Amino acid sequence: MEKVLSEKEIALKVASDLLQIKAIKLSIENPFTWSSGWKSPIYCDNRLSLSYPATRTFIKEALAEAAKAQFPGYEAVAGVATAGIPQGALLAEALGVPFIYVRSKPKGHGMENLIEGKVTPGQKVIVVEDLISTGGSSLKAADALIASGFEVMGMLAIFTYGFPLADDNFQKAGIKLHCLSNYKIMLEKAVELGYINESNIASLEEWRNDPGNWG
Repeated sequence: MEKVLSEKEIALKVASDLLQIKAIKLSIENPFTWSSGWKSPIYCDNRLSLSYPATRTFIKEALAEAAKAQFPGYEAVAGVATAGIPQGALLAEALGVPFIYVRSKPKGHGMENLIEGKVTPGQKVIVVEDLISTGGSSLKAADALIASGFEVMGMLAIFTYGFPLADDNFQKAGIKLHCLSNYKIMLEKAVELGYINESNIASLEEWRNDPGNWG
């Protein structure tokens, strides 16, 4: 990253890029259905960023800057399977530190590992996710690392929906969370770029506050 950007500038740039490559899609009239059954006006697939070199590089460099600022003293990076694995590997390469990843469940054969890579008890690790919704699977991965002896410094992610439930879950777990961009910033950018109108904002904010009953 040639120019040092503020957190707000990074958040706006990440949101802009994700909207323009259609990693974030917005549809109020024909909402998406999540696996939980929730109706949602937004679908976010940050894996798409990997296919766009300029966006991929910007996210990698932004994560690296955030790691240095938010978690000084880090010694390794851990990706959360599956979408956090490539982002974590890119970050570990940028920082020049070891990389490991956490499976959603132990491998069903061989060593039956839950954590892949060299396990070093006491090592200070940053956990990487691509997206934060409720935080459940992310915190499960952090718990697995702690149980294996790692010192989890916190979690980095590309984007968060900003659900109050997620904030509560991370606070209860005592895990610091830093995300490059978020739902509120994305709405601001989506209006600016013409993806939505100001008149859509109220409904979109209602969804974030109570996604289970929206629509």
